[in-house]
Amino acid sequence: MIYCGIDWAERTHDVALVDDSGQLLAKRHITDDAAGYRILLDLLAEYGDTEDNPIPVAIETSRGLLVAVLRTGKRKIFAINPMAAARYRDRHSVSRKKSDPGDALVLANILRTDMHAHRPLPQDSELARAITVLARAQQDPVWNRQQIANQLRSLLREYYPAALAAVESWKRGLCRPEARALLRLASTPTQAVKLTRTQLQAALRRAGRQRGIAEEADRLRGILRAEWAHQPHLVEVALGRQMLALLLQLEAACKAADDLEEAVAEAFPRHPDAEVILSFPGLGVQLGARVLAEIGDDRRRFADARGLKAYAGASPITRASGKKSSVTRRWVKNDRLNHVGYLWAFSAPNASPGAKRHYRRRRDEHGDWHASAQRNLFNRMIGQLYHCLQHGQLFDEAVAFPAAAAEALAA
Repeated sequence: MIYCGIDWAERTHDVALVDDSGQLLAKRHITDDAAGYRILLDLLAEYGDTEDNPIPVAIETSRGLLVAVLRTGKRKIFAINPMAAARYRDRHSVSRKKSDPGDALVLANILRTDMHAHRPLPQDSELARAITVLARAQQDPVWNRQQIANQLRSLLREYYPAALAAVESWKRGLCRPEARALLRLASTPTQAVKLTRTQLQAALRRAGRQRGIAEEADRLRGILRAEWAHQPHLVEVALGRQMLALLLQLEAACKAADDLEEAVAEAFPRHPDAEVILSFPGLGVQLGARVLAEIGDDRRRFADARGLKAYAGASPITRASGKKSSVTRRWVKNDRLNHVGYLWAFSAPNASPGAKRHYRRRRDEHGDWHASAQRNLFNRMIGQLYHCLQHGQLFDEAVAFPAAAAEALAA
């Protein structure tokens, strides 16, 4: 067996090949371009890399053009955690010396000695990988949107509480188009007092509102003209300029999230696993796409449901030493999938009587806190999802929660 390690960087990469005995067979310093990739592939072919018997490769990243080139065919690519690679480096040298060619050699030796302990990159389909890109890209501006909205809310509390009171009854609050249109129209409370009904109605129409425009304009006018405390004039104007700068960022994040949401809604239903994922209570198109993005469609990626639960951070972890033992939640996990699990477990009880009963039982009988009960529900449902995907079955309430189904029949 030949093993390859690649220490990647922004412009150049170091490559090392070793045999079963750990003997260094070859090393190269290649550039990060098509010519460098060709040198790498020729080097692998020179040492026996074929379509049927490819040389496994260890690298400290799972993304980029270099990884895309290496993933062609049946070659196994192992994305080694940089922290784990640093620990392996100490195994080979106690002087703590470090070099890029030396790191490539360390990565190759990781595969030679412990390949069985590392998971290769999944062989997901092209459509699944495209959905991964779109779902993650959509999730990022959603998080950015909420972060910027929180900053904007904090700023408005300092000088413009009337704006917060005006949008308080609206779902999504400051992220709504009507709220952004109102803040563009009047960036300070002094400007807001001078707004007429006609101006407010026109702003609501521009934001896309179609019903109850006159009534909503009167409500907004009443709130904005009420008695509120004010900052000094120059300070208020300066805060208004700061608010408009934040508003531009919020509008960009909202537009990015909406555009990518449409792209996800177009791509996800085309995947064969979409029907199974969407059959689960609490999973819509966007959350379902995020689930598929993180677990992929390679059925061999996880040996069993326990592996998927650990990857998602749903299953607890036991720490035992001597007479001390503790069971806690996992800190090392896929954060994106874990975040999906929180939203999934939050909405599933509203659509599934069995999920609701399971949550209540964890709270009432086991004494779990809210987050712990939700995590337990997510742990159970992601295990059911693993089973359904493996066997091509849709979610069945009676099978997933038989106790709740029996109680419903008895009633």
